[in-house]
Amino acid sequence: MIRAKNGPANTSPVCSADFVGSYEDNIAPLERGYGVTGSVSDSQLELRLLAGEIAEMGGLAERLVMESVTALTRINPPRARAVIADDQRVDAMQRRIENHVVSMIATHRPTGKPLRELVAGLRISSDLERVGDLAKNNAKRALAIEGSNLPQRVARGVEHMSDIALEQLKAVLDAFTSQDLSAALDVRSRDDEVDAIYTSIFRELLTYMMENPRNITYCTHLLFCAKNIERIGDHATNIAESIHYVVTGEQPVEARAKSDNTAYLSTNFINDPQAD
Repeated sequence: MIRAKNGPANTSPVCSADFVGSYEDNIAPLERGYGVTGSVSDSQLELRLLAGEIAEMGGLAERLVMESVTALTRINPPRARAVIADDQRVDAMQRRIENHVVSMIATHRPTGKPLRELVAGLRISSDLERVGDLAKNNAKRALAIEGSNLPQRVARGVEHMSDIALEQLKAVLDAFTSQDLSAALDVRSRDDEVDAIYTSIFRELLTYMMENPRNITYCTHLLFCAKNIERIGDHATNIAESIHYVVTGEQPVEARAKSDNTAYLSTNFINDPQAD
């Protein structure tokens, strides 16, 4: 329990009016699980605040991914440097969410669905922090290949893959706010779309490297960038599984659909009829 200076004990670790106002207008209430009627309880209010913190963190992570892909495909160093600097904000948001969740568990000792929401909040903030790291890594690689001529076909493939990954990320964050299990499972079922594009880009970049050894350095950077975007899609799928856990109390039974076949690609893939 937290005791205010020269005042009565306060059971809520989040009680300042300005903190409540930061999120109240922009998030959907997460009120299921406490059985409270009438005025909103402290625990309900803090779940709303937590949802707002996750929404804010998700929005920043989305923006960093978009900016990093633009920096990569347009070879834009200022944007790349801005992404690298802004990743610190994502890290700070994760630490704030972790502290908030720990305080809520210690103060309210929730059980059942409210506890699952807090556990999911920790998981999702961790996924979003990794998304920010992946965007930062792509931005660093954009700086590394400055001056190179990026093949337009590859650039379009990277942009298309990032569009799908970002669409999945936005959809799954909306599903978390509304606790929409159907929408979350739809995101999970589409994970193989990003995988398939990644496999195509992987094959194409290997072809460029085989054609001209001078392409090896920047194509290797692009391979890592494409893999980073594929991993962003995986983190969106992780969030979808966290939503499934919140709503049902269980992890999904069915295995994820995967279409990343690069681990099985033959070293003679150009002439290998089994490569496709």
